[in-house]
Amino acid sequence: MPPGEQVLPRIDVVGLGPAGPELITGETLRLIGEARALFLRTRQHPAAAGFPDADAFDHHYERAGTLDEVYRNIVRDLVAAATTTGSVAYAVPGSPVVAERTVALLREHPAVLAGEVALVVHASVSFLDLAFARLGVDPVADGVRVINGEAFAVEAAGQRGPLLVAQCWSTSVLSDIKLSPESAPSDPVTVLNHLGLPDERVWEVPWDELDRSFVPDQLTSLWIPTFAAPVAAELVRLDELVRILRQRCPWDREQTHGSLARHLLEESYEALEAIDALSTVDSSGADGDGEGGARPTEDEELAVAHLEEELGDLLFQVYFHAALAAEEGRFTLADVARGVHDKLVSRHPHVFGDVIADTPEELAANWEAMKKSEKNRSSVTEGIPVALPALALMAKLQRKALAVGMVLPDVADDADRLARGVSDLAAGGRVGDGQSGQAGAELADGADGADGADGFDRAELAAEVGELLFALVNLARSVGVDPETALRIKAASFRRLVETRG
Repeated sequence: MPPGEQVLPRIDVVGLGPAGPELITGETLRLIGEARALFLRTRQHPAAAGFPDADAFDHHYERAGTLDEVYRNIVRDLVAAATTTGSVAYAVPGSPVVAERTVALLREHPAVLAGEVALVVHASVSFLDLAFARLGVDPVADGVRVINGEAFAVEAAGQRGPLLVAQCWSTSVLSDIKLSPESAPSDPVTVLNHLGLPDERVWEVPWDELDRSFVPDQLTSLWIPTFAAPVAAELVRLDELVRILRQRCPWDREQTHGSLARHLLEESYEALEAIDALSTVDSSGADGDGEGGARPTEDEELAVAHLEEELGDLLFQVYFHAALAAEEGRFTLADVARGVHDKLVSRHPHVFGDVIADTPEELAANWEAMKKSEKNRSSVTEGIPVALPALALMAKLQRKALAVGMVLPDVADDADRLARGVSDLAAGGRVGDGQSGQAGAELADGADGADGADGFDRAELAAEVGELLFALVNLARSVGVDPETALRIKAASFRRLVETRG
């Protein structure tokens, strides 16, 4: 080492292998022998007995309330020991690069990220090697997914199998696994216990017996050959269908993002129409058989089925666009789902973080600030489509205005403005506060020229009517009604009335 060069504190992470001391690598033994201090994550491992003088972190398991707290405490102590001692070896069960949460936390530690502590993770034999050998499985050829048993419900969602599930160390973990799918897989589960040890066992159990037929420990894993929750299975089937259509259907094969645009718009409007129809049924008060039951009426059943169908058509459009993007190497459906998931998590710090927001106003302000920061926008109105229907556009702009602290007229002011404005329009006078120009009688349908009825300027007249519509939209928003939806519901009922007259 050159004179004056500073030696960084160093943590060498090594693995004790999946079983006894015979599976510990020579490099691991060398590093342990050279280290100034050795720490074991836990002594609850067959190979740990060979290092009686090492410090262990089992006391954290006994005192901490959660596993995440255990792991963070271990990382804190390791970094402190390395800083004090200069060089430490940290030995974990199995391999440090397979399902080892403390290694992930070490990589994220500020001292490691800042280059103040050197972290070196060494390869080792993992339980995967023994498991695949006992199962006779090639994980690459069979597309095996390795899952953490403690996070099974999340990590297995959308997976069809086969799955190798690690860290099934307690009956409660097995219970969570058993209860996670909406329906139990039909194939039995293979239990792998104490692989590589004299008491090794590999056997099958039915799914419903998973948490009550044996006692697991830290050397227990599961092999699930097939697994598909109903929701995940249906989404996968739709994804496969889109790919088949792209390959075999001449029409689907010719489509592009541009050619599909009008279909996406049409399906969106049809879904909105179905929502309006269901809202009409719901608002009619028909909520069952009238005797306290929840049996839906025929109209409700039809409206629900219609909405389900239209949402399916809309979902197909999303899948189709994602399939096109995947073929182009741009993004996949998984990227779409992951992106919106992560975006929603980041925009809900009051749910997933430590931000406090107790009122809708605080939530709206936080939301707009985050969107503006994420997208590097100069204004909160940037990104609002100008092609939105006018009522929907105005309602969105009013919500944005409130989010940035603007004060809009209250319900009483809007009601007064509407009453005076309608009266003035009918009388041929002025609308509102008189600052928007002169109003006249009704706009003449199809009238040519710049003037409206009775010679009033059509531009000024349109501005006055716009003032009234603004007040009406603001009034609707204030009382919790979407003006676009309200007008569409009215249009639907009026349409039926016209049809009866025609």
